Amino acid sequence: MKEKRKYFMAHRIGVIQRSKIRELFERASKMENVISLGIGEPDFDTPNNIKEAAKRALDEGWTHYTPNAGIPELREAIAEYYKKFYGIDVEVDNVLVTAGAYEATYLAFETMLEQGDEVIIPDPAFVCYVEDAKLAEAKPIRLPLREENDFKPDIDELLERITKRTRMIVINYPNNPTGAVLDKETAKAIADVAEDYNIYILSDEPYEHFLYDDAKHYPMIKFAPDNTILANSFSKTFAMTGWRLGFVIAPTQIIREMIKLHAYIIGNVASFVQVAGIEALRSKESWKAVEEMRKEYNERRKLVLQRLRKMPYIKVREPKGAFYVFPNISETEMSSEEFSEWLLEKAKVVVIPGTAFGENGEGYVRISYATSREKLIEAMDRIEKALEEI
Repeated sequence: MKEKRKYFMAHRIGVIQRSKIRELFERASKMENVISLGIGEPDFDTPNNIKEAAKRALDEGWTHYTPNAGIPELREAIAEYYKKFYGIDVEVDNVLVTAGAYEATYLAFETMLEQGDEVIIPDPAFVCYVEDAKLAEAKPIRLPLREENDFKPDIDELLERITKRTRMIVINYPNNPTGAVLDKETAKAIADVAEDYNIYILSDEPYEHFLYDDAKHYPMIKFAPDNTILANSFSKTFAMTGWRLGFVIAPTQIIREMIKLHAYIIGNVASFVQVAGIEALRSKESWKAVEEMRKEYNERRKLVLQRLRKMPYIKVREPKGAFYVFPNISETEMSSEEFSEWLLEKAKVVVIPGTAFGENGEGYVRISYATSREKLIEAMDRIEKALEEI
């Protein structure tokens, strides 16, 4: 019998872990009658005017390479957007169009970090940051986000984690997975720390338009423009997840180096997709759709909170941003992973264990309300019934 061939993989591939979110998503997809509250994707379709812009672009011949940094008009539209919404002056040359915020964060880690550098990453936090740090051979230093502090960084704890090797701080607000928002005072304090210690901030801001009640968003480039690498995406705002369109804004010297790396990884984002991005940013129709989505998310948020607060063993703090709820399930006396597995088997509902986002997520699960009210109601009914049988 022929001996099975052995394949030798690069060490860097062995150190990264597969996303628990994707594992649960794929497992659930093979089961019948499952309601997924796991994946962080809008259930809305991309607004029609954006889709039509892409179709026109194809018909007009937008099927070729573009400049590595992106179509000039799209970069101009991004700069205009920050001026219009936040009163921030952004130079076009400081904008790079990327294949989603995923690529933007990857470029930041690979450009700014090297072996032995330390990067402070919140805990819990979105899954890619720690894995990107590993690929850059940097050391992740976890900064706990505590429920009693509304899942915001404690500045004293941040200062305690800074060493001579600290190169970067990661910030993600509105936050995934907690739904927390960052107040102006805390944002300014983080900016001051970065400037005082000559540290860069990677600020990942794709949920900026999904804010509720009196919550506001403060882009970190407003407070520390010379120290901030801002990653953003069209995916959540305009329900364009499959289009893979994002961007990064950074100081001139950094953006030049990021463009070099981007040129070898992607070359350029698909040309007709970039044209659709211009339409998304500049059209009133697009922004009308964004506001309609925000209002619907808010209604779903209130529905889920109302139901969870009536359930046994569950405690939940009200999130003010994104489209996630992060309930405390510790009274069930199950770990986050045990609870998620139990709920999938018992109720056929997918939620993500808090530990998928870091050790500090133990005792919590992430629930996405980016799905229809009908499915949310059914999921809440199933969860409540399962909890009552414990």
